[in-house]
Amino acid sequence: MSVDTGRGMAASPELQRTPRRTEDLPQRLGGFTTLAEGLDYAAKGKTGFNFYGGRGALAAVLPYAELRHRAISTARQLLAIGLKPGQRVAVVAETAPDFMQVFFGCQYAGLVPCPVPYSMYIGGREAYVQRVAGMFRAADVAAVITSEDLRGPIADGAALAAVGKVLTHQELATQPEAMTRLEGFGPDDVAYIQYSSGSTSAPKGVLITQRAIMANAEGMLQSGLKVRPEDRAFSWLPLYHDMGLVGFCLSPMLGQVTVDYLPTTAFARRPTLWLKLMSDNRSTISYSPTFGYELAGRRINGEAITLDLSQWRAAGIGGDMVRAEVLNEFAHALSVAGFNARAFVPSYGMAESTLAISFANVDAPISIDTVDLAALKTKKRAVPVRKPSAETRSFVVCGAPLPDHQMEVRADDGQVLEEREIGRIFVKGPSIMAGYFNNADATSQAIGRDGFLDTGDMGYFLGGEIVITGRAKDLILHNGRNIWPQDIEWAAEAVPPLKSGDVAAFAVEGADGDDELVVLVECKLANAEQQEALRKAVHTKVHQVAGVDCSIVLIPPRSLPFTSSGKLSRSGARERYLSGEIVEIAPERALA
Repeated sequence: MSVDTGRGMAASPELQRTPRRTEDLPQRLGGFTTLAEGLDYAAKGKTGFNFYGGRGALAAVLPYAELRHRAISTARQLLAIGLKPGQRVAVVAETAPDFMQVFFGCQYAGLVPCPVPYSMYIGGREAYVQRVAGMFRAADVAAVITSEDLRGPIADGAALAAVGKVLTHQELATQPEAMTRLEGFGPDDVAYIQYSSGSTSAPKGVLITQRAIMANAEGMLQSGLKVRPEDRAFSWLPLYHDMGLVGFCLSPMLGQVTVDYLPTTAFARRPTLWLKLMSDNRSTISYSPTFGYELAGRRINGEAITLDLSQWRAAGIGGDMVRAEVLNEFAHALSVAGFNARAFVPSYGMAESTLAISFANVDAPISIDTVDLAALKTKKRAVPVRKPSAETRSFVVCGAPLPDHQMEVRADDGQVLEEREIGRIFVKGPSIMAGYFNNADATSQAIGRDGFLDTGDMGYFLGGEIVITGRAKDLILHNGRNIWPQDIEWAAEAVPPLKSGDVAAFAVEGADGDDELVVLVECKLANAEQQEALRKAVHTKVHQVAGVDCSIVLIPPRSLPFTSSGKLSRSGARERYLSGEIVEIAPERALA
């Protein structure tokens, strides 16, 4: 059962988790035409969503049957405040039942939901206001629905975007229900607009149709993760990002899978709570960018022996470059808890393809390709070598494209490349976005006349599976060499006390017109001698690994910008550095 409170639903001594399966309802992994149709079917069972608080206590339960009931009521309330089918509704994507019922309420009302970030960005309140205002303007929203605690900054953002209707969930709940016939969406209609990352001043809204989300979800459920009736999912991923929204809200619902949620902010404070709750619930599927595994693996320490992760069969990795050494360290740390490294499922995706593009085989161990670094940089070719060394680079293979999807690796002139030749990745299929909302120029730049989406990523094929090597726009050209910024960053992060996410590398134009390499390093050290020692150590390490000289700039902690999925924004870091927003904390001394 569930209990209403001032914020939707809250803890009760009688609160019980939804079960992992409904015995008398056959599991359907797709075959629906719209999200509303999928929820209509899921509501016939007993599975649903469960929400945990920051200390790990069960705070709210939302079976799919109750979600459907609440969504239909919310749909009528949205229409009662004067909204018309086809209009856009921004909704703050808090990990809570309130967000779910508004998002699905829009589906029944024929309104287009636009999830926006719940958490404040590193820049603080003003940066958050500017960011959401940009999203409101870009989506031309007719109303904004927010949690009570964010009403102030959300209202300020709405005012900047000239949005007149701003309601909290509580205010919306007091509205009467319009007694009109609900006209939901058809399969070719837009399901939602995804604003997950990108420019603050001109964000691009990804238009996802009902047909696209159905195709992507079906591909993930049937082929990518091979979902079973006994599966139970767990997620701490933000619901305003495609991996959280599609991977652990929409797709599980379309497969009638129960999902347990931990707020992203709670994971950030206590990463090990993710693993403890998965142990308690005997969860089978969960996803994280590489940094999540790194954080949790480092923090678990002796507590690992108290956990049971033997049921975790699909430990997905996505959202950023997959780092094999991080996965190995996590598997080693959690082996005493019964975690099996074969559970790792590297994958590749992006919001412009709804979410998933490719999956490694969920039933096989991960595959790592070690290649010659010199050939990688100078010949744009992945030449295999037997043993890792300072002259090699190892990549995790991210699997084959989803069924009914095509993928090509192309040279700069558009020529389709052969296996192990590195180029730009293009994809085509039923999951591809309809375009960017009200942005024909950006759409035509992303999707060619042949229907292929330019992902902006670099990689190569290996036995029909894709290997990602980095973002094309982040590639550094230095003295005729191709340098991957990840090589520089990972080298620097190996210097104590630095950790993953503390370093950003990029090129800037020098006084002589040539590119100069800049490495921003977040530094917590206050002593000048320690700062200088860190600077020298990073410089030495980068030179050893990448063979380049660079400027090491020490900056305050929490200065580097990240996208909503946890990816480092190198372009954002470069812009902030050049504008003076990111300031060096100590004057650089000449390197010995």
